[in-house]
Amino acid sequence: MSGRIVAVTGTTSGTGYVCARELARLGAQVILLNRASGRSDAALEKLRAEVPGGEFDAVICDLQDFESVRAASRDIVSRYEKLDVLCNNAGVMALPDQATKDGYDVQMQTNCLSHFLLTKELFGLLEKSDDARVVNHTSMARLGEPLQAQYFSKAGGDLGGDGTPQESASFSGPRWERYHQTKLANCTFTYELKRRLEAGGKTNVKPMIAHPGLSRTNLAVTTAEAGGMDLNAELMSNAQSAEDGATGILRACADPKAVAGDFFGPKGWTGFPERLEVEDLLVDPENLRVSWEGCEAAVGAFGV
Repeated sequence: MSGRIVAVTGTTSGTGYVCARELARLGAQVILLNRASGRSDAALEKLRAEVPGGEFDAVICDLQDFESVRAASRDIVSRYEKLDVLCNNAGVMALPDQATKDGYDVQMQTNCLSHFLLTKELFGLLEKSDDARVVNHTSMARLGEPLQAQYFSKAGGDLGGDGTPQESASFSGPRWERYHQTKLANCTFTYELKRRLEAGGKTNVKPMIAHPGLSRTNLAVTTAEAGGMDLNAELMSNAQSAEDGATGILRACADPKAVAGDFFGPKGWTGFPERLEVEDLLVDPENLRVSWEGCEAAVGAFGV
């Protein structure tokens, strides 16, 4: 990865932190995209300590604020001549039914809409790379019902409520349906972007997707604190580490043999990130349409 410039969202902990650290160890210059906080400051210092000589550039980017995403993009565009990898890693899970300042569901805006916007705003830099990659992060929660336009609309706080404690304990109910919609949307964004790039004859930008399996990271801790799950549930006893969970996005970012449309992740809940078969739900034409139109309605047209 020497000489390559990589931007990663959500690097204060978990898979994003591991991804940033390991790519820097491989020689990449890493742009860290996080909200301004003591956690992000501490993570930057820790990264510098763990990777002496590593090149890190911290850029403030709040995925729950579209203007912050646009400002971060303007900053990067003004200082870099190209971007080789955009790793849309950050995410939230099973949070209460609440709106961002922009009016969208907090999960959909954080996980999908803002990453669509970031990719759109940085696409010009990606096009200047000879082997650019857009790496989106999904999860096992991608599997379920088809996408619905309401989840992409300015209806934050009015999308089913929080459900019952019993539903949260069984990873079901409206919180988890909203999460499912975002994780499926990250997949359909990936494959509709691939389709549009291929239609335009553009082969130097490769959209890919990865999932971390069941991993014990701060994502689960935050969900538990918000009442969305029981961190001591039997399922979580089988979780793998953040390091193992990060290997899917790491492979998508750095595997020299990776190609557009690759989907990396464990075949089960844990394990090595294999090249996976893409489920029909991820490339269903109606799902592709709903997600792309929903994202464009929120953040503007994305001309590929």
